[in-house]
Amino acid sequence: MTKSNDESTQTDALDRVLSHAEPRTEARVFGAAQALQNEATAAHGAADGEQWDLEDRHALRRVAGLSTELEDVTEVEYRQLRLENVVLVGVYPQGAQDDAENSLRELAALAETAGAAVLDGLLQRRPHPDPATYLGRGKAQELKDIVAAVGADTVIADTELAASQRRALEDVVKVKVIDRTTVILDIFSQHAKSREGKAQVELAQLEYLLPRLRGWGESMSRQAGGQVGAGGAGMGSRGPGETKIELDRRRIRTRMAQLRKQIREFAPARDAKRAERKRNTIPSVAIAGYTNAGKSSLLNALTSAGVLVENALFATLDATVRRSETQDGRVYTLTDTVGFVRNLPHQLVEAFRSTLEEVGQADLIVHVVDGSHPDPSAQLQTVRDVMGDVGGRDIPEVVVFNKADLIDEDERLVLRGLAPDAHFVSSRTGEGIDELRATIERMLPMPAVEVHALVPYDRGDLVSAVHESGVLLASEHEEGGTAIHAHVSERLAAELAPFTTGER
Repeated sequence: MTKSNDESTQTDALDRVLSHAEPRTEARVFGAAQALQNEATAAHGAADGEQWDLEDRHALRRVAGLSTELEDVTEVEYRQLRLENVVLVGVYPQGAQDDAENSLRELAALAETAGAAVLDGLLQRRPHPDPATYLGRGKAQELKDIVAAVGADTVIADTELAASQRRALEDVVKVKVIDRTTVILDIFSQHAKSREGKAQVELAQLEYLLPRLRGWGESMSRQAGGQVGAGGAGMGSRGPGETKIELDRRRIRTRMAQLRKQIREFAPARDAKRAERKRNTIPSVAIAGYTNAGKSSLLNALTSAGVLVENALFATLDATVRRSETQDGRVYTLTDTVGFVRNLPHQLVEAFRSTLEEVGQADLIVHVVDGSHPDPSAQLQTVRDVMGDVGGRDIPEVVVFNKADLIDEDERLVLRGLAPDAHFVSSRTGEGIDELRATIERMLPMPAVEVHALVPYDRGDLVSAVHESGVLLASEHEEGGTAIHAHVSERLAAELAPFTTGER
């Protein structure tokens, strides 16, 4: 292939990535990336509630340019943040163009969720990223020209850059360069609400920052101490002999230790709640899946929980637990967990391990996949890899292809090939919700002990406990009490032991 043909192929690939959105202005500013739904299909349903939290989140409004003059008096009601203009860059090897396009679409959605406008992008085919500047020397210069032409102020690389690569690329393009991990961490810092969530995000940010800390000129390399003191100041100015960057590293390590201790202190309360559910043999169902697959919407559809729903990546970070009941009265919990994404930063997996424990200790996993996504198989594999890391590989799994209202019959046949027993549901229209609820009830673990008992009428609490946590097979009111035949937990079977009969 000639050079001109190669460049044409890369341009076509980029056009395919960015052409799914409508322009927001006459400039090359692209709207919602394909990884996000359009606003018409992302409307809230009745089960989502009033969504007051979403209104509060949108109070931070991003604008293309800031002015000291107010166009309208209502402008004072909003906090404003300048909208960053970004250019995306990616490198892919021979034969991986489709995967690179999907990854760049996702990076565009991440950038927009973080509050940026994607102006342009650059895809380069090469066996390995350049160890110096990520892109080759010629492509780095081409990137500089693109940045200058569109007026961008940030470049985002679709990978995790080494500190030396970031510095070298910044020296060429003359604007700020960040990587995919930085964008994800930024989204997490914006969306964290609980004390534990904020602590987890801060820990992940510091773990990422520590090896990349660098100085600016001489400001980070000044050293106290020595024969004549710091800067020749003489007696009384001799210090410990650490450079400024060493002091900052020490402060970061100290703060990381404090955060780890703080996160550990949150564990007993969470463990106590989980132990109480286990003591009462309340089964746990974890809703896991790729980010923006519709997990929170599905939780709302199943329980009318009213948790926050937003057409954005990583809209929900904190685990939400809601109570539900089966048709026969058994109680179980549904837990909405943090979403996953390809190349999820290792720092986040470690920092959010306590939250992801809800997946590893569940009795059943409802694995939600965006059926309208261009690469659902990658979503399936990514989530299963992370579930394996947190101990959820052997837990029973129900695969759910959400957003079924956006896919046709031919696409359903393809998805059936990925997961033959999967459910097709739409949190927006309610399609398949009842069938999914019935499957969840059927797959909940059966209590271990079968009992026949005649419970006196003054021990109605035991009959109530059987209804709530056991499986009642038959009951009949007799002269001496309530005759029951049920499957119950070992703890409840011990309480019923004085009233058991010899029936089989």
